[in-house]
Amino acid sequence: MTADLDTLVEEAAKLLDLCRASGLKLATAESCTGGLIAAILTEVPGSSDVVERGFVTYSNEAKTEMLGVSPALIEKYGAVSGEVARAMAEGALRNSRAADITVSVTGVAGPGGGTSVKPIGLVHFGAARKGGGLLHREKRFGDLGRRGVRLASVAEAMSLLRELAT
Repeated sequence: MTADLDTLVEEAAKLLDLCRASGLKLATAESCTGGLIAAILTEVPGSSDVVERGFVTYSNEAKTEMLGVSPALIEKYGAVSGEVARAMAEGALRNSRAADITVSVTGVAGPGGGTSVKPIGLVHFGAARKGGGLLHREKRFGDLGRRGVRLASVAEAMSLLRELAT
């Protein structure tokens, strides 16, 4: 079952409190979620003291220009891959002025675009922490519908940020 928006905003508030308590700022690097992670985080009043910035890098060119993801990496592994998700998270950290932790997401939300190798619902996540710590997670949510895949991706991204914040 996919989380609803109200539940995600409640989880975002808890994550922001955790970051505040640890003195951490965060940034997002989003592809298939199109800024939805940042939108849900900033739905919480006072989020500006934790959320430093969000990168919406829907195209491969944006991943390269805004985050410094190598075109050769995208060519070799595809935009929907663990390698690119990790590079996006590292790029968000590098291209942010103040973020201590970042999360990235790239996947196939559907309804089109899926293949037998990269089906609808496949999403790769990266998370990075200043001074070390790089995580990757691959989720195969299945065809939950576009909104379902995106909302499930937001929940997973917040889980990764919580992991890095503790």
